[in-house]
Amino acid sequence: MTKFVQKEDLYDLNSITQPIISPNDVEAVFIKTIMDNEKNTYYAELWHVDLLTMDLQQWTFAQEQIAMVQWSADGQYVSFHSTRNDKKALYILNKDGGEAQLITDNLDNLSSYCWSEDNKELYFTAKVKAGESFGITQSEKVDKNPHAYFVDGLRYKLDGIGLLDVTKKNQLGKIDLATKAIERITQDDNDYTISSRSHDGKMLAVTVSSQANDDDFTSKLVLIDSQTFEQTIVMAEDGQFGGAAFSYDDQWLAFEGSLNEPYKNAMHNQIYVYNMNEKYHMVLTQEMDLPVGDYAIGDVQQDAHAPSVVWTIDNDLYFQLSSMGDVRLYYATLNGAIYPASPEEQHVYGYDVTKDGLYALLTVSTTTTVGELYRLEIATGEMCQLTTFNREYEQATTMIKPEMINTISDGELVWGWFMKPAHYKEGQKYPLILAIHGGPHMMYANTFVHEMQVLAAQDYAVLYVNPRGSHSYSQQFVNGVRGDYGGGDFRDLMASVDAILDEHSWIDRDRLGVTGGSYGGFMTNWIIGHTSRFKAALTQRSISNWVSLHGVSDIGYYFTQWQMTVDLTDLEKLWLHSPLKYVDQMTTPLMIIHSENDDRCPIEQAEQLYVAMKRKNKEVSFIRFPQASHNLSRTGLPNLRQERLSVITDWFDKKL
Repeated sequence: MTKFVQKEDLYDLNSITQPIISPNDVEAVFIKTIMDNEKNTYYAELWHVDLLTMDLQQWTFAQEQIAMVQWSADGQYVSFHSTRNDKKALYILNKDGGEAQLITDNLDNLSSYCWSEDNKELYFTAKVKAGESFGITQSEKVDKNPHAYFVDGLRYKLDGIGLLDVTKKNQLGKIDLATKAIERITQDDNDYTISSRSHDGKMLAVTVSSQANDDDFTSKLVLIDSQTFEQTIVMAEDGQFGGAAFSYDDQWLAFEGSLNEPYKNAMHNQIYVYNMNEKYHMVLTQEMDLPVGDYAIGDVQQDAHAPSVVWTIDNDLYFQLSSMGDVRLYYATLNGAIYPASPEEQHVYGYDVTKDGLYALLTVSTTTTVGELYRLEIATGEMCQLTTFNREYEQATTMIKPEMINTISDGELVWGWFMKPAHYKEGQKYPLILAIHGGPHMMYANTFVHEMQVLAAQDYAVLYVNPRGSHSYSQQFVNGVRGDYGGGDFRDLMASVDAILDEHSWIDRDRLGVTGGSYGGFMTNWIIGHTSRFKAALTQRSISNWVSLHGVSDIGYYFTQWQMTVDLTDLEKLWLHSPLKYVDQMTTPLMIIHSENDDRCPIEQAEQLYVAMKRKNKEVSFIRFPQASHNLSRTGLPNLRQERLSVITDWFDKKL
């Protein structure tokens, strides 16, 4: 007899991410991550798969976190960044066996790197002060005395990190693998990120960002000569560009990005292709009206990221596209033909493709499967599952399969998912919880979400929807929330609730709950200030006051203007769209959850709402989570993630 999903099951789930195929096309590596209950942390393992025999082999066994995995140009070595020995360091592992070799632990916040074509050097970017060599500041004696922090500029803190050392920039350097000697290449005030190296070894594709102007939100794509280090600008238009990859003949450079105008961070990402000889670029995906990349909200895939684009030797390309709640692998040719390469109703959250374009490695999740590694035969669409790390758990657990739904709101189709209670019996009444995602330019997707399964297992009907502002739909739809928070998005959510209630008479209209985080927290606050139909609400890492958010959030000084389309010169509009304005109208009991170290939506947003409601004798509770940032629900300390889920289920059990 199987069980339903429980909050403690997070410790039983394996996260399979970052498949990377060797240059020989017959083997690959990937990362498996687990949550450790006893140590209250996450550990990652590097695994190897033989693509001919399908044999799996674990390659690392240390208690560590692993990132930035790469194959050497000849496929003989695998490099990775690790936290083993309690210090972040770069290691190289020979695929024929032996211990991983320490390359350097003398770089401050290594951010990117790539191998040279002859395997003798690594090019990298890491933090360093002006006029210093890499590693100098790390070798200095740690000063345990507190010192004042002098703020100069608007970009001085970052959620999950805290106060930044703005005297350091991500500069370009290289390491001689034989001598371990480190050389600094760039000497300026820019921040560099390496995307890739050309196959002939002559060029590096690098993203360059300047922080000299707090209002400069552009990242230029440049080519850097690996011998002279001369820079050539590829993409200088105002926008964000990166993830560049060279074609195998080095005649083309493909990359991902978007312009800043006219929709700011609501712009669809596109795939661009640059002709190296004729010095022009084209937008390959401009007719799709869908965003390139993965915008799915999930809570079980740890450190999941994928390449922006992958080439084949025939100069065809592959990339991810978020489409109608799916994240699929897409195929494109240089003449503009674009086709889906992976099936519908899946979340492809990691991928790589063999040089000949015959096979792809995918990490895939669905609404009822946690996520595993698959081999896709592209010509036939046949998928072969290579890993079964979550099979035992999935066989022992009954997953509730959500039903995809759609509702018409203001003439637009609004899509979402609906889950029945785990123990549903005809003739009985059940409460409903509306869940709202963050972003707002993210999306719910056809992927496994542990939290939704937990709520359904507690015998709640669960409705989660992509209102306007969500990705995987048209540019008009994703831009529809900007300047109108609490307007059309509110109508979309309420229309979805109405449609579900009309369709399912077994839902108790007197026992409706609502919850959400970040933007979803804003919407939760907004909803209870504009309707009394919900019996209980739970807001997480929320926005309550646009006026103060402008000055306290790490991104508030520009995000407020980008999203609300006004700044502090129009306090009337900012206050009009602030849930705090409507406290007098709030009659729904509210639980507030917020992280102490949240710099994205700082905890003062929760404090303001709590005090305002308390002073008005409203029913409100407030729980603060220590040692947690904005991403508590996804990457927070395991025990705090468990406690958070307990708070949520206990609150709704009590009220609904």
